[in-house]
Amino acid sequence: MRPDSPDSKRLGPADDEDASTLALMALAWTLGDEPRADRLLALTGLDADTLRAGINDKMVLRAVLDFLADHEPDLIACADAIDTTAEKLIAARRELGR
Repeated sequence: MRPDSPDSKRLGPADDEDASTLALMALAWTLGDEPRADRLLALTGLDADTLRAGINDKMVLRAVLDFLADHEPDLIACADAIDTTAEKLIAARRELGR
């Protein structure tokens, strides 16, 4: 997680952390809960080996953010847990789609 900063939730991916970093933080949060991790694998078609091999692959990271974006309660919970906003996660998702 990021160090505490009074403005930490207002910083954009380009300012404080890039889209890939946000996606990796979101992936770690997602994998921290076994039922959620199972849902990620089932809904994305990814497997553990693909995740390990793809941590630097924009398409794999985008799939993680797509997964969260498709279920707003998880998107919001993840954003809170990694000290960011849902909007920043969606912006990172767009950035990774380029």
